Amino acid sequence: MARTSKDGSMDASAARRPMVVILPGAVPLGQYAKDLVHHRDLFFALAGRQLTLRYRQTAIGAVWVVLQPLLSAGILSFVFGSVADLPTDGIPSFIFAYIGMLAFGAFSQAIQGSTTALVSNAALVQKIFFPRLLLPLSRTVSLLVDFSVGLAVAFVIIVANDVSLGPELVLMPVFLVFILMLAQGVGTFLGSFAARFRDFAYITPFLLQLALYASPVAYSASAVPKQYLTVYYLNPLVALLEAFRWSLVGTPFPSVAHLSYAVGASLIAFVVGVVTFEKMERSVADVI
Repeated sequence: MARTSKDGSMDASAARRPMVVILPGAVPLGQYAKDLVHHRDLFFALAGRQLTLRYRQTAIGAVWVVLQPLLSAGILSFVFGSVADLPTDGIPSFIFAYIGMLAFGAFSQAIQGSTTALVSNAALVQKIFFPRLLLPLSRTVSLLVDFSVGLAVAFVIIVANDVSLGPELVLMPVFLVFILMLAQGVGTFLGSFAARFRDFAYITPFLLQLALYASPVAYSASAVPKQYLTVYYLNPLVALLEAFRWSLVGTPFPSVAHLSYAVGASLIAFVVGVVTFEKMERSVADVI
């Protein structure tokens, strides 16, 4: 309703403001997409807040962005490279593991952030209306800052070890997008149920730990016996990690069939996750 001044005239700014009526029931996907665009300012504000909260009151702050993948790569390269002596496609084991952890770390953070987005913002969800999908999406976008810092360190390590960078580097963002789409789809799907069943807070880290060892993060897929390769490549992250690493240091490129399957699985996971999340968010404020 438009406001009126003391003399009874209508406030001009209020008169021009469109009236928004929130009705129960399903929202067409087209309208939902418009709502997401309309709330873009909130999206960027949420992403900025997530970055601030992540390193607030930490002793070394953003150094964790570099320290975590470096330490993880060091341990993995020692276990899989020095102890188990698994192949790394002719690339130094530390570089191989660091690049794998760089991509897998983004995948893991996107899933965990999307899974817990609703629960950790329960007060906000219960008080105001906005497309709840902004919460997991903003978390995924915010981690790109961390990824960029880690990627810069990767370039330094690669050049320092005389490993050449080729023109295939331009395709790296493409493979990263599909990795994040897969993570976003899985994360939003799990997040749809995490608000109702808090067990997912315990299941998700366990599943990610399994995915770490079931993916070529610190070892080459060539180490997997041939009789298990068909089952191994059912994990879409396998081909995506291989393609991501190929774009940086020129390791073997996955077969077209395996990469096509991985890309298709990422697209399907993203669509299923977003649609499921959109349907579940109608009642999430009542159960969160």
